[in-house]
This record gives sequence, structure tokens and C-alpha cells, in this order.
Amino acid sequence: MEHTSSTFQVPSDYSPCNDEAYALEFSSAEEVQALVSRVDTYFRGHFTLGVEFRIRQLKALRSWLKSHEVEVLQALTDDLGKAPFEGYATELGIVYDEIRTCLANVRKWSSPKGANSLSASVVHFPSTSKVYASPMGTIGIMSPWNYPLQLALVPLVDAICAGNCVVLKPSQTSPHTSALLRKMCQEAFDSRHVFCLPAGGAMNDWILECKFDKIFFTGSPNIGKKIMHAAADTLTPVTLELGGKSPCFIDKTANIKRAAQRIAWGKCINSGQTCVAPDYFLVHEDVVDEFINQMKVYLHKYYGADILKSEEYPHIVNKRHFDRVCGLIDNHGPNARVALGGGRDPETLKIEPTIMTGVSFDDPVMKEEIFGPVMPILTWNDATRKTLLDIPRKFGHPLACYVFSEDKAFQKQVIDWVPFGGATINDVVIHLANNKMGFGGFGNSGMGAYHGKVGFDCFTHYKSTLTKGNLIELPVRVPPFGNKIALLRLLMR
Repeated sequence: MEHTSSTFQVPSDYSPCNDEAYALEFSSAEEVQALVSRVDTYFRGHFTLGVEFRIRQLKALRSWLKSHEVEVLQALTDDLGKAPFEGYATELGIVYDEIRTCLANVRKWSSPKGANSLSASVVHFPSTSKVYASPMGTIGIMSPWNYPLQLALVPLVDAICAGNCVVLKPSQTSPHTSALLRKMCQEAFDSRHVFCLPAGGAMNDWILECKFDKIFFTGSPNIGKKIMHAAADTLTPVTLELGGKSPCFIDKTANIKRAAQRIAWGKCINSGQTCVAPDYFLVHEDVVDEFINQMKVYLHKYYGADILKSEEYPHIVNKRHFDRVCGLIDNHGPNARVALGGGRDPETLKIEPTIMTGVSFDDPVMKEEIFGPVMPILTWNDATRKTLLDIPRKFGHPLACYVFSEDKAFQKQVIDWVPFGGATINDVVIHLANNKMGFGGFGNSGMGAYHGKVGFDCFTHYKSTLTKGNLIELPVRVPPFGNKIALLRLLMR
């Protein structure tokens, strides 16, 4: 059933104040800072601290999204060619799940740890300890273009759940979704609580000159470095969700049919423009031919005989990225070849899922994160297995890692030896959708994590607080010390 804007109802006890804020035309960092200061003033008025307020805001967001589902999914189609099913499964549905999780747990997460649940040292007797979950303040969220809804709204949900105010800056590379996010924030929230900046112009530079209580960024490592450098000047904490070349190990014990079935799905989601997409494939030489054959079967089963004409196969976001990915396919060394796919359509910006074999570390496709439907294969055998797990270290710390194997010892060896943000065994991508555990990388793939309780923690400062009773005062800690060190050793050992 189609939803229309007229069915959206803000809870009756909520009155957003959007006044002139969305009519502003920003032309300098100073004007952006004035807006940020306005939001910060609202936070310091303590309006966001109450759990009931947070619940109302999360429900208002969910209500707006449900009222505008057709518009939301159409924006994702317009920007990235995502079929409505894919847009819901990989973006909108994940946002709904995050809202549901936060609504179910916000009271528990926000409550102080019980009065006597943290016992103080006997040295401090009599006393009790509590830890208070305190919102950080005004959060700057900078979201990317590849999952322009999910990667803007999941951190937004977590920040609201934790009691913060938010200034959101979406990507100008996904203009339809960015415009929709701005409309959503204007209609669903008080502009002093959540404000969405326009996506274009010099906004990326201006926002980095503003003072936030925390910055949350999803995007490339190069921009992540700039954000971290800017944040260092004001000692602003950052969470960086970046990317990297995520390896996919395929052992000779793997169920190759199932591996191909799942990789064909996961690699083609968003046409490979996914930060946790398997980037390159380390396939045992005994099963490489079977793997390629099975990939061909499932790619055509999913998208038909002519994949470029499939309405359910997404396109590359724009011409610049299209040309970059095509260059990774076309510019290669003498031993590399296209074993499957390679076709492209400049009019629709679609590139066939492309398997490359014979690649080396010197080929362009192995020198950067692919961020497209290209699958370079490097083979290994039992003799080279000892050096296999060192390969991912050539590319830093990947955001994700995948292992297809029935060998439990090999699975554990990969998990123990390979540095990565998160992993899935015998499937791809899906670990990030489980908000019962955190999602994030480290090193060049990021800093910090979010989703679910970990997302609440991401935007929370925990205030450790001790309350000392006045009934008595133990003399052991005060001068004159005399021979009290023996008693001190007994108490503090």
C-alpha cells in the first residue's frame, strides 16, 4: 500500500520549531557555525535529556519514513538504480530495525548502573558508586553516497537514542536522497534538535571549521584523515567508518556452489559500491574453475541473460566512478585477463559483474578499493598456504573479511591472524546487519563502532560517580602515617 505525506502525524505533544532555519542560504563557515551554535544552545537547555523525549523523536522519525516509503525508495532508485526490494532490504529496513532496537532498550541503556551494583574499595568506605550515561552534546554526522539513507540515519538514530542533538550533512553525490533527508529533518524534527545541512557547495570544508562535541563520518580513508586532522585542533572525538580492500578466502573444502550463490548476491548489491563488499578473492587453485563456473550460473540466474538490461541490477553512481571502475578492468598487466563479464553501458552507467584472473599486486585493480562489481582472483595452494594470511596486511586493516571453508581450524586461523573490522564465515556482508554486535573498523578502515547498544555507547560519555557517606571517616588515609602502611597494604592488595 502506498503511503502519502498526508498520513504522517507527529505525536500530539511534539511541536517542531523550524522557523527560518531551512530558508538559510549558507555562504561561509561562520554561518554554518552560527547554526551549529543554535543547535548547541538547544542541547544545553536540557531538552533532549529525558528518555520520553528521545522516544518521541524516534517514533516521529519512524512515522515519517513509513509515511514516505515510496518517495524514499524512489530516491534510492534515482541515485543508484536500486530496485525497491534492494532499497528496503539494505537501507530502509535496516533503519527500521535500528529504531526498533533503540525503542526497546533506551530506558535500560540510559539508566544509571544501580546504586550498589559497583562496589567501591573498602578504602573509600562508606560510599556507593554509579555510572551515568550522559549524551555528548551536538553531533556532526557526515554521511556518504553509496548507502545514502542507511548510513545517514542509523548513526542519527543512535545519537538521538543517546540524547544528543545532531547536525547532519549528506552527500551531494546522491542528490535525490540528500534532498529527501533534508525534507525529512525539516518535517519530522525541531530544527534546533536535528538539522540537515544542504549537501552541495563548499559545505564539506565549512563543516570542518565548526566546533562539535563529536564528529561521525562515513566515507573514504583520504577524507577521514582530513576530518581527523581538523578535529585534532579542537580535541573533538571522532568515529570514522572507512573501508579498504576486504579479502574473501575460499578454501578447497568450501561448498563452492553455496559460496558462488552468496558471493554473486553480496558482491552485486549496490553494484559493488559497498564498503564491506568482498574486494578480492583468494581462491584455492583446486576449486577456482568450479568457482568461476558457478558464479556465471548464479549471476545469470539472478539478473538474466543480459545483466546490463536487468532492472534489478544497480548502476554506478556517476560517470566519474564509472570511468574509474572501467579503468580497473581495462588497465592490467600481461598475465591478467577477464574470465567473466567485462561489458558496460555508458548510457545507463552499468558494468557487468566482472571476474579477473591472473592479476598481480601491481595491477591497478589491486592498488585501491574497487568499489564496483569487479572480482579479481588470486590463487593459492597447499604449499603457499603459510604466506596466504599475510596478504591482507599488504593493504592495511580491511573493514571486513570473509571465509568460505568447512575446515574449522582454517576458519579460526583466519580470524586469529588477519586484522579486520568484522567478518562473516560462509557468507558475505550480513554481519553488519546484526545490531546485537557493533560494526566498525580500525586503523585505515576506521575508528570506533556503532549499531545497537554499541551505537548508543558511541554517542555517550559514561560519568563515573562516587558518593561518599558522612557517617564516619576512616583515619587510615590521612597523616600522620606512622606505621599505617602495613594496614594500607592489607586493604589495597
